[in-house]
Amino acid sequence: MSALIIGGDNLGSIPCKLYEKGFKNIEHISGRKGGDRRGDILLRIDRADLVIVLVDYISHCIMKNTKEKLKDVKTKMIFTKRSWSYMEQEINNFLET
Repeated sequence: MSALIIGGDNLGSIPCKLYEKGFKNIEHISGRKGGDRRGDILLRIDRADLVIVLVDYISHCIMKNTKEKLKDVKTKMIFTKRSWSYMEQEINNFLET
């Protein structure tokens, strides 16, 4: 499985915990740099099984573009804070389906 994390300058232990849950390909886009705009995100969303959006560390423009793109694809999206305790239950729900 693959995961794309959008937002957050520093992910801490989140990639390690995702790996433990079975995600082998984990990509990260900080969502605050000028180079993290629409094109790069759109290409990476198509390759991901799960998109995790860290809402407390992302620009409004990136959030809007991401939501628009995910309307067209069947990739699951999670909106969460940058804390494992917030996102763990949502990830477990994704893995059960």
